[in-house]
Amino acid sequence: MPSSMQSRRIDWALDAANFFLADVQGGLGPYLAIYLLTERRWDEASIGVVMSIAAAAGLLAQTPAGMLVDATPAKRGLIAAAALLVAAASVVLPWLPGFTFVALSQAIALAAAAVIAPAINAVTLGIFGHALFTRRNGRNQSFNHIGNAVTAAAAGIAAWRWGPAVVFYLLATMAVLTLASVLAIPPRAIDHDLARGLHDRTDAGPHEDDDAPSGLAVLLTCRPLLIFAMCVLLFHLANAAMLPLVGQKLALADKNLGTSLMSACIVAAQVVMVPMALLVGAKADAWGRKPLFLAGLAILPIRGVLYTLSDNGVWLVAVQLLDGVGAGIFGAIFPVIAADLMRGTGRFNAAQGAILTAQGIGAALSTTVAGFVVVRAGYSAGFLVLAAVAAAGLLVFWLAMPESKPPEAFESAERRGDRQGDPGGDALVSAR
Repeated sequence: MPSSMQSRRIDWALDAANFFLADVQGGLGPYLAIYLLTERRWDEASIGVVMSIAAAAGLLAQTPAGMLVDATPAKRGLIAAAALLVAAASVVLPWLPGFTFVALSQAIALAAAAVIAPAINAVTLGIFGHALFTRRNGRNQSFNHIGNAVTAAAAGIAAWRWGPAVVFYLLATMAVLTLASVLAIPPRAIDHDLARGLHDRTDAGPHEDDDAPSGLAVLLTCRPLLIFAMCVLLFHLANAAMLPLVGQKLALADKNLGTSLMSACIVAAQVVMVPMALLVGAKADAWGRKPLFLAGLAILPIRGVLYTLSDNGVWLVAVQLLDGVGAGIFGAIFPVIAADLMRGTGRFNAAQGAILTAQGIGAALSTTVAGFVVVRAGYSAGFLVLAAVAAAGLLVFWLAMPESKPPEAFESAERRGDRQGDPGGDALVSAR
């Protein structure tokens, strides 16, 4: 049982890791599109192809990455190594800006980043257990969004002063800080069986039957998992291209302010994501998972339509606030649903990888489809196509996805909060 001081150290280390990982986990993201459009004079279709190649590499790595996280106790080392590789693959890009190298370097970066989300969620589950996972994951996501907002603001200011390439060096700095934060988590605090979803120390009864993981076939035979994966695919098919398209519109309107306005879009969304993540962490056990994710899906079609109403930079940044609602809910609820569905199977991280593969397929198709639609029919047509896809995802989830929260496993978040207080600190001591 860790001391209160060690428990606080774990909380602080997880908070810092999620803060610094925010910039590393997604790589260059929409900044790459702005850099290639304004500095290298690429067209939108070529940018979409490169981003899709990188996304394809990431999605091919997702499920094997989740299986690796399940299998190894070196979860901290995986996160640290991935962060450094993402930074290395991106920081050399200004010196080798050809199509082949850009595609290859970003493919390597996103493949390496595939281990980050499953690993940080596994570490969290391995420390806190199912009873505290929902709230602690909400806290993780809130620090992740704060980190995104802070680094996006820093990138916007630095890009205005020194040019778009400065974001590459900011990414490298965040990777080094991620390394220090992750290694500050005590390795003995992580129960690696629990981290893969085998058992929970807070569960009643013996766990002898939980010591062996289920076969990988569980990923294909769990119907709710398959439905959820399809909804995640549609969510990201609709969502992934929206921000890059906004960034391109802003950059074409004013090259010098394009990156800074993109940062304003990201900051605006991330600020909204913080309370959304905390809301999910506080209320998902009481309200259930389904109504929260439905709300996140419902925002996307509205956002896609609103983008078509004006090219004004202030309007586009204001609409981007809605991304904070949808993405904030998704980021906080997805690992909770995966933990629900895979509880006792030992395949929690493999399931995360499978769901993230579906996410990657959606994202890869999104940027390619949107890029070609924009080239042929304009930006408004691109946004409307994405909005229609989002509406389809909303209907599938509403009609086909059951509530995943085990009714016998959780008390309401309010009652648990009254008894235990914050999910970190002393609550960690009592849970372990």
